[in-house]
Amino acid sequence: MIKDCSIELDGKTLSIETGRVAKQANGSVVVSFGETVVLVTVVASEEIREGLDFLPLTVEYQEMSYAGGKIPGNFFRRDIGRPADREIIAARLTDRPLRPLFPDNYRYETQIIATVLSTDKEHQADILALIGASTALEISDIPFAGPVAGVRVGRVDGKFIVNPTISQQEESDINIVVAGNKEGIVMVEGGAKFVSESEIVDAIFYGYEMLQPILSIQEEMKRDVGKAKIELPEKEVDEELKKRVAALAEPLLKDVLNTSHKKSRHIKRRDARNEVIEMLGEEFEGREGEIKEVMQELEKELMRIMVLDEGKRIDGRSFQDIRPIECRVGVLPRVHGSALFTRGETQALVLTTLGTEWDEQRMESIYGDYFMSFMFHYNFPPYSVGEVKRLTGPSRREIGHGELARRALQPVVPSKEDFQYCIRVVSEILESNGSSSMASVCGGSLSLMDAGVPVKKHVAGVSMGLISDGERTAILTDIIGDEDHYGDMDFKVAGTEDGITAIQMDIKIKNITRDVLDKALKQARKGRLFILNKMKEAIPGPRNHISVYAPIVSTLKIAPHQVKILIGPGGRTIREISNETASRIYVDDDGTVHISSPDKESADMAMKRIKDLFREVEVGETYEGKVVKVLDFGAIVEIFPGTEGMVHISQLDHKRVNKVTDILKEGDMVEVKVIGFDDHGRIRLSRKAVLEEKTGNVS
Repeated sequence: MIKDCSIELDGKTLSIETGRVAKQANGSVVVSFGETVVLVTVVASEEIREGLDFLPLTVEYQEMSYAGGKIPGNFFRRDIGRPADREIIAARLTDRPLRPLFPDNYRYETQIIATVLSTDKEHQADILALIGASTALEISDIPFAGPVAGVRVGRVDGKFIVNPTISQQEESDINIVVAGNKEGIVMVEGGAKFVSESEIVDAIFYGYEMLQPILSIQEEMKRDVGKAKIELPEKEVDEELKKRVAALAEPLLKDVLNTSHKKSRHIKRRDARNEVIEMLGEEFEGREGEIKEVMQELEKELMRIMVLDEGKRIDGRSFQDIRPIECRVGVLPRVHGSALFTRGETQALVLTTLGTEWDEQRMESIYGDYFMSFMFHYNFPPYSVGEVKRLTGPSRREIGHGELARRALQPVVPSKEDFQYCIRVVSEILESNGSSSMASVCGGSLSLMDAGVPVKKHVAGVSMGLISDGERTAILTDIIGDEDHYGDMDFKVAGTEDGITAIQMDIKIKNITRDVLDKALKQARKGRLFILNKMKEAIPGPRNHISVYAPIVSTLKIAPHQVKILIGPGGRTIREISNETASRIYVDDDGTVHISSPDKESADMAMKRIKDLFREVEVGETYEGKVVKVLDFGAIVEIFPGTEGMVHISQLDHKRVNKVTDILKEGDMVEVKVIGFDDHGRIRLSRKAVLEEKTGNVS
């Protein structure tokens, strides 16, 4: 049965259709907004994967090149290979709000695929993928506590816009994605340009209000064409086992939760688990996995009771305390900028490298190709959490955290017009116990300043947590890993003294009120200002010079009609200057010349060679030139690149010369004086005049 529903959002039609295509999937929909069209399918395996203790869900998002009327630029001309970073980020945007809404005991391998079929290059497809994934799950036979909907919120000239176009986003000072269900907000992701906490709250709840009609049409589609949900096997609860485990484990786990050091806590947790398993081993043989699960749930419950009843955190801090902070800059001798940011047991070594225009990352997109001049890469090696793992390429989490840090720092990074370098920042997480992405933001800000990048201000980030039993609520500043794992919210907030630049919030409970969100943001601001002051103690502002090891980037302006002269026949002139000065030179059609050199000496040499190319010849001046051609009646001398003159045989020496080659040969360097121009405007040169000046025998 074909079912089509549509609504109006800010005067534009959002349409969802099912029953026409991809009918062998458990659920499939086509979502359209403007002329952007996304197909979303969900398929679940028929058999339960035994032995799993996690949700086997994968979400894929793919932008097909044909959607934007393009042919792929790779050798095979196919949409193949590893997904681009933007596709991974879009997949995470769909995955994060959906994942908590599957039943705890759901173990069917499930795959969601969102395929962008068409784009009008103005309306982004990532939001449509999220809406489509929720709708496909709703009408499928897969158990799912949805629906979920999402919208992008922008603000132009003080007015909120839902799902702003790409061109509107360029003018907007807010760009956030808000996802929610009927109970409340479940996810927030995005950036802003120094926007206040109260304005961010307004934007979030504006988005939540605007996504309500999208939830309604999903419910309508489920009611009209939805399949009956499969029944999951009842999760057996052995009350006797729980009781016995609790009696033995509770005192041991309380000791675990009173251990502030992460590694020591891990050792005590392991020992407690082994001790309980050993004591119950004979009675509950073969049920070690259940014992571990019961102990994990008990530890979570005890941690939450400790926070709400005793007002105490695992490491003994108050709810608003920041862990001890150490900031160091210039920690590595040869890199262009470096910083070591340590907050408690989380440590980030952040490095900045300055490159040239040729180092910019070329981004192919269905919305149009562009170059990225500011990059942020986040690496999370296994040793940072004391693990042994095979090193592979960046994970989806690493790509997502890198994008979050880049978004946080982007508003303070100077424009290409003000700072002509390409910038790459890399965060190496050396230790991790929560908030490593925010440590990367702080370290990135310090590293940029150490590199001499004229950033506008320091940027700091802090992760906020939440523990709630429905009646009581505790908001925690600068959460550690266990508080994230056992808590109800992970809310990352980054910004300057002037306002927020990036936020990311994932909610694990059904609802978060406006008051709680407002309080969390105000508490985050207090923590952010504290961290900013610590960072200023390490380096108050950008250094007034870049590293001596950074390339030298310089520009000069020539007249547009001189561009051809600089390039030379077949590119010979510009190539020769580049080779001789070890520089990379590029000239725009408007006459702007870009020079990238490995050091100042090479930069000065390249600049001089180009300026010499367009020097005006002055009669009476002496120049050193190169003999480029020998004729019967004289020699052609290049006095500077592209400018040549003739030394007639009579002007070679003060005595008679029979053959030009008796005095000069091709390749010789010779001093010559400009004595005038011939009837055709060609330069007349004299070696004889130079010799006479040196001997004092001037005629």
